[in-house]
Amino acid sequence: MKKGIHPKLYETKIVCASGAEYPVVSTKKELRTDVSSANHPFYTGQRKIVDTTGRVERFRRRYGLTADQESVPKEKKQSDKEEG
Repeated sequence: MKKGIHPKLYETKIVCASGAEYPVVSTKKELRTDVSSANHPFYTGQRKIVDTTGRVERFRRRYGLTADQESVPKEKKQSDKEEG
């Protein structure tokens, strides 16, 4: 390794907003984060409910659809039912 070209490393801690601390070696003296494995829903098993009804309603308004139009399946012709 060449001397004088590498950044200085510090023993520091990553501090999460929840208060969890993780010791690491970094080029920065202080690291802060909002999310870590201590409070992330994937690791804690808690899930937040995502409301997508706003997206669906916006789609329906954009294309002029009503709930009735989407839920009614297309019916076969009577002649097709009688033949087969």
